[in-house]
Amino acid sequence: MSLNEADTRAKLIDPALKERGWTEAHLRREESAGRIAIIEGKPVQSRQGRTDYTLRLPGAKDEQPVAVAIVEAKAEAKLPAHGLEQSKGYSRSKVLHVPFVFSTNGHLFVEFDHFTGKETEPRPLSGFPTPGELWQRYEAGMGFQLTDPAARPLLTPYHGSGESQRRYYQDAAIRAVFERMAKPNESNRALLSLATGSGKTFLAAHLLRRLADAGVLRKALFICDRKELREQGAGTIRSVFGSNAAEVKSGRPEKNARILIATYQTLGVDHDDDDSSFLTTHYPKNYFSHIIIDECHRSAWGKWSEVLDRNPDAFQIGLTATPREIKLAKKTKDVDDEQEKKIAADNIKHFGEPVYEYSLSQAMEDGYLAACDIRKRDIFLEHMPDPEEQTGLRRSQLRGKVLTDARTGGVINDADLPRDYRAQSFEKFLLLPERVQELAEDFFRGLLASGGPLQKSVIFCTSDAHAGAIARALNNCYADWCKTTGQARREPYAFKCTSASGGNDQLPDFKGAGTHHFIATTVDLITTGVDVPAIRNVVLRAISVRPSPSIRWWGGGHGLTGPRASSCSMSGITPMPPGFLDKGSSLRRLPGKRARAAAVVAQPMWKRAASRWRFAMGGTPS
Repeated sequence: MSLNEADTRAKLIDPALKERGWTEAHLRREESAGRIAIIEGKPVQSRQGRTDYTLRLPGAKDEQPVAVAIVEAKAEAKLPAHGLEQSKGYSRSKVLHVPFVFSTNGHLFVEFDHFTGKETEPRPLSGFPTPGELWQRYEAGMGFQLTDPAARPLLTPYHGSGESQRRYYQDAAIRAVFERMAKPNESNRALLSLATGSGKTFLAAHLLRRLADAGVLRKALFICDRKELREQGAGTIRSVFGSNAAEVKSGRPEKNARILIATYQTLGVDHDDDDSSFLTTHYPKNYFSHIIIDECHRSAWGKWSEVLDRNPDAFQIGLTATPREIKLAKKTKDVDDEQEKKIAADNIKHFGEPVYEYSLSQAMEDGYLAACDIRKRDIFLEHMPDPEEQTGLRRSQLRGKVLTDARTGGVINDADLPRDYRAQSFEKFLLLPERVQELAEDFFRGLLASGGPLQKSVIFCTSDAHAGAIARALNNCYADWCKTTGQARREPYAFKCTSASGGNDQLPDFKGAGTHHFIATTVDLITTGVDVPAIRNVVLRAISVRPSPSIRWWGGGHGLTGPRASSCSMSGITPMPPGFLDKGSSLRRLPGKRARAAAVVAQPMWKRAASRWRFAMGGTPS
């Protein structure tokens, strides 16, 4: 009787590898957290994640082993190449960042070499490469020797408990950067693309510490674009560097610290018209030996690139969560889409292709990010057969409605309106109050049906005014529910979290409080890597063809920090109840640069979507 996979590894493969010099010191079992599936509306995490067996080259005593290969073990009865295809593809060897891939059934093995792109014929396991042989082949393929001074960080161990705490992809990303540093004639820049919520700040902290312990780091700058990201980054980096890491604030350059954490605003390089005197006064040219740019997808490479220009000799590392390529369902002339493409192009132009990528889907597959249940709702205006995203609104459809100026309340003639409104302009130039009310009521009903109203949620809106209106409507829904049920109100319940409303000041309560600040309505204030582990719902109330903010929030809103599984509901535009754009509705003009683009407060007529959305939010695994 042939052996199963586990017995094949234990009785045939492990002894054969040991004979070839591969001991337990060379072997690392890289285990993922375990995939989370949503079953009957509840998240269920598999008890065991995937285990990959990597072979690592050990250096001298107290040196960090370097992963170079993955061994795919198959049951004795299977052909030796059975597991090779899935291992050598992107899914495993690239995400583990190893150049050699082996597959074996305990008797024969086959190998794929990423350096040459060639695959071998089956060979006896007794001829498996020794550690010394793979060491030589790794160095030849990389173009450097592990004993070279430039390669010293690769053999420098993690600080403290970093080796036990790090995840396999974080180690892979760090190795990818160190390999770029060690390769001769390579640029002094590296781009890392990892899903939001995958621990890029942890990665950055330990990368810098290993550089420091290797003796190659003089001064480092960790730069981000918001105060909350600076504070979040400082906490993680201080856990590794202690007092040798400091936040740069106005009037406090903190030049005694080895690691500086700063925002673009503090350095005076946020906008083209900013004064960069803080940067130029306190930090002379080439002051930093290493620079890490957090969330570099938000850069657009404006004036703040002066930080990089003033430190041309520094090794520059870009961290991003934005996919390298954003595929849209249809062509569009949306300005935001063009801006996304420009930013992505600028990142690639400056850094080059990413040296390592860890995608959102892989993070979900591994169980490090919660499962996301995606639902879409459509809104049908009047008696139109197609949803508003396709139809928009024409001026002729607004005749007979009450049109008012949103600022003064004065009546507006429909002749002063634009000929038509695209759906993307709703709640920005065309305010629709009853639409807002029904959006809020529909969402609140979903909360009640899925565990109650006290679920941490973030709702993306079209404008600051729209965010305020949604928050107000949800607060009213909550107040009515509390009165009906006799529950004491927990306030603030829903709140506007935008830059215009001082949203930064409320983020700590949203992240940490369990008895208030439940629902944040925003435009784009919290689209970057702000950790809010308790998020249960991410709701898009704005029609947009620009997917990047929602892509980043899939990760940042539901990273897993506890021992139990979690899920996150992702919803699109929701259908409206009857009464949207009825005759007699009031429409208001929004003041601002586009004064002729009326903002409408209307009671639309709607047609219920064929498939009613059933919420699947919150909950813990069974």
